[in-house]
Amino acid sequence: MMRMVLLGPPGSGKGTQAGALARRRGIPHIASGDILRANVKEGTELGRRAAPYMERGELVPDELILDMMAERLAEPDAAEGYALDGFPRTVAQAEALDGRLSERQQRLEAVVYLEVPEKELLRRLSGRRICPDCNAIYQLETMAPRQEGICDACGGGLIQRKDEQPEVVRRRLQVYARETEPLLDYYRRTGLLHEVDGTIGVDNVLAEIDGIVKGSATEAAGKRQA
Repeated sequence: MMRMVLLGPPGSGKGTQAGALARRRGIPHIASGDILRANVKEGTELGRRAAPYMERGELVPDELILDMMAERLAEPDAAEGYALDGFPRTVAQAEALDGRLSERQQRLEAVVYLEVPEKELLRRLSGRRICPDCNAIYQLETMAPRQEGICDACGGGLIQRKDEQPEVVRRRLQVYARETEPLLDYYRRTGLLHEVDGTIGVDNVLAEIDGIVKGSATEAAGKRQA
């Protein structure tokens, strides 16, 4: 069992790593951003309320996120663990998550923070394209599609998300620094935080995170037996 959080600024690669780790461990990759974008696309009440914040590069209010994530974490596939990506985003969200897990006699086993310089984040995000049909992600410099503007997986047309245009990216990074970085201190105090260099390549980053997960799982098992 592994309940973990991946932290990092926009473009740090936490979605890629959470997805790879989830497949390797047989647990769901739960990305708050994907859930929000799906709601926006479907025109749900949550989507209509969240869309203006997302388009401005601001954080969606806690009350919207907490209700959405509580519902998702209660689904059967999350019973044996999960890799959270994009949640929690604030200390208030982290405290609320801890409280809800405690009610179920559960806890997080690890929190991993991916460190990437701002210049690199801007480069990555400005060159990122996604397929709105199957959610495949490309990076024009490092992971370009075989045919320009066309998804390799399903043949759909690739787009640049509004929140990945340069002016919005800068706003997102400012918001991240103000609202999300305090989470590092919060999780340091709990002893759960592990920091990983997010610029050493996808495979190397995954290897480091997998090692952290193995160590955390062993430690958690020892505590349960004690």
